[in-house]
Amino acid sequence: MENELTRGPVMRTMLRFAVPMILGDLLQQCYNIADTLIVGRFLGADALAAVGSAFSLMTFLTSIILGLAMGSGTVFSIRFGQKDDRGLKEGILASFTLLGVVTVVLNVLIFAGIDWIIWFLRTPDELTELMKDYLIVIFTGLIGIFFYNFFASLLRSLGNSVVPLVFLAVSAVLNIILDLWFVAGLGRGVAGAAEATVISQYVSGIGITVYTRIRFPQLLRKDKDVRLRLDRIREITSFSGLTCMQQSIMNLGILAVQGLVNSFGTTIMAAFAAAVKIDAFAYLPVQDFGNAFSIFIAQNYGAGKNERIRKGIRCAVAASVVFSLAVSFLVFVFAGPLMGLFIDAGEASVIAEGVRYLRIEGSFYALIGILFLLYGLYRAIGSPGMSVVLTVVSLGTRVALAYALSAIPAFGVVGIWWSVPIGWFLADALGAGYYFIRYRKRSICPPEAE
Repeated sequence: MENELTRGPVMRTMLRFAVPMILGDLLQQCYNIADTLIVGRFLGADALAAVGSAFSLMTFLTSIILGLAMGSGTVFSIRFGQKDDRGLKEGILASFTLLGVVTVVLNVLIFAGIDWIIWFLRTPDELTELMKDYLIVIFTGLIGIFFYNFFASLLRSLGNSVVPLVFLAVSAVLNIILDLWFVAGLGRGVAGAAEATVISQYVSGIGITVYTRIRFPQLLRKDKDVRLRLDRIREITSFSGLTCMQQSIMNLGILAVQGLVNSFGTTIMAAFAAAVKIDAFAYLPVQDFGNAFSIFIAQNYGAGKNERIRKGIRCAVAASVVFSLAVSFLVFVFAGPLMGLFIDAGEASVIAEGVRYLRIEGSFYALIGILFLLYGLYRAIGSPGMSVVLTVVSLGTRVALAYALSAIPAFGVVGIWWSVPIGWFLADALGAGYYFIRYRKRSICPPEAE
């Protein structure tokens, strides 16, 4: 097997496991940032607006696969902590089948409804063809995304966060090289940026699949006593379905806000497209730390280690808040130069709006850092429904306030920006309150695990 997270110094164990995950997803963001930066520089604001709007849609669809993979990873981690080899193998088979079917269905639905999707996003007429060119290509990468996320979740659940990082590093470098070649060299426009991303996604997906089959044949081979069982499918669906729902609600809310942003015109769309990439890159480390924290909690939950879980919570909160405050300071101070990486200096109005967005939202990264820990905690201890509730509170508030405040002339688009940290705060208050009421004086682990 791989690394157990149920032993050793808590903070050091979490950080040693989390850092490769953080680096890996920072590299994964390079897929999208490379597209945005190169498209913005070589193709202009219209192309940037189209790619940025398409990114919100792709993030939503990817979140379905990612949510299923993350939920499955929680089950894998618990079984690994319990040292239940048969349960782990059957869970892997059930999860792979479920994710594979969902990926195929998504592909069919997407290509059948692409025109309706573009209409739903309230895309301006002058950007419709650019966006369609990008989407038709980028959607072909979903199968590669499925393979990467499934096997990355499996390896991470076993305590191996380094190998997924290696494959992403290769893929990210390849994506940047292909982006420059296809867009700047061959002049293939936004479709070329999408082609570079899809090729890179398949490299990482196929690569990690081959590695896992070679390194862990005992987990993937068909033993006669391991088969596709209905109860395992139900278990995976229970964890994965709610985690998928959480991820989908999160990104559906963002997608709804994207449609509102699009209604303000190309300048706001372009500013939002660039600022969101910076924003996502800035708080991605605390998001990944929350995912690593979840796997740490899940393994210890399976092993019945209550006190180690409580200590892990305290350490994780302290680390996340300190890091988030440091990032908030940097984003606030360097918002202008960061926007300048994506937008030509002559696009002053686009840069100014992006800076305003970053300084409002970027000041409150500590709130979302805590929220990611709450998501990970409840997912790991068998309460993924609570993660869904917190997501609904956070995103529901964001969408409702964005539409309400932006309709008031005194707020306008700034109301959209302020709706985000308000949603984070309300969800944090609910999640922390629920924990203290239910678990402060009670066992976190089930009695049979202790």
